[in-house]
Amino acid sequence: MKKTYLMIFLLMMLVMVGAGCSSDETEMKAQAGGKVELTVSAAVSLQDALNDIKKSFEKENANVEVHYNFGASGALQQQISQGAPVDLFFSAAEDKFDKLVEEDLIEEKNGIDLVGNDLVLVVPKDSKKEIGSLEDLTKAAKISIGTPESVPAGQYAKQTLENMNLFKKMEDRLVYAKDVRQVLTYVETGNVDAGLVYKTDALNSSKVEIIASAQADLHDPIIYPVGMINNLDHAKEAKLFYDYLQTEASMKIFEKYGFKKLK
Repeated sequence: MKKTYLMIFLLMMLVMVGAGCSSDETEMKAQAGGKVELTVSAAVSLQDALNDIKKSFEKENANVEVHYNFGASGALQQQISQGAPVDLFFSAAEDKFDKLVEEDLIEEKNGIDLVGNDLVLVVPKDSKKEIGSLEDLTKAAKISIGTPESVPAGQYAKQTLENMNLFKKMEDRLVYAKDVRQVLTYVETGNVDAGLVYKTDALNSSKVEIIASAQADLHDPIIYPVGMINNLDHAKEAKLFYDYLQTEASMKIFEKYGFKKLK
């Protein structure tokens, strides 16, 4: 009787081990044949440049697929703070990035100030408003800027207007937008007489005219930091893309779209 029980026990163990091996082999095959997917939360002003970089990166790294989540830097930062599954954060403002460093979601050694930008005044191509400078904004009935609390471009725009003593005079004419691309759309469609956007966005639109650039001393430096989120599932692949963003090939793409090299 004891021998019978022993035989049954051994047979059950063999079946379980065999099933386990089969399961492990299936999992390994699935991992070998699949792609690692990365999620990058990035300021919407980076969209065109990052889409080009994604194409070249994925050609060289066939096992990695990059997915972007574009939006206003402040909104993206809040999503990450609340636990959104993100591998890298590419912000249009240092303060939004620094917030995640303070929350121990990004280590300083895993981040870098990568590119810079300029803030410019734009009007519709067919504008009849005779706006030829930032001072001429007083001639506009409606001016669009990004919402300063969540949109870095809006924050820079507000600083510029405040330092020119124009903000309070024109506050009731301001039309706030969810991100810099929406500001550009308002100007392109003639819903507003003028807008303050990044130079990179203005250069890619055939429907607006750049009237002037805001002097650098009128607002905080426009710097785009990028970094890897802590405790990643795919740290190796995230580092691969993080490093690729800093390559000469990527920097040429950023410069093609009007971004400034910082180093």
